[in-house]
Amino acid sequence: MIEANILLGMFGGQEVIIILVVVLLLFGGKKIPELMRGLGKGMKEFKNATNSIEDEIKEVKDEVKKIDPTKELRKK
Repeated sequence: MIEANILLGMFGGQEVIIILVVVLLLFGGKKIPELMRGLGKGMKEFKNATNSIEDEIKEVKDEVKKIDPTKELRKK
């Protein structure tokens, strides 16, 4: 039953508290803010990268729309 909960991604309150205690014991109170800061920076970089890729895709779509392939066919 526990394996099913983990596979489904459902954590209860007890599991979350145990995980937090283990993290606190492993890293200590001073190291956790540094880890969270690093995680935040990584998430920000990932978001910026995905936004730049989306912008590039939009630019290419706009360029393709400017080029009208049916223009030559309509001349005939």
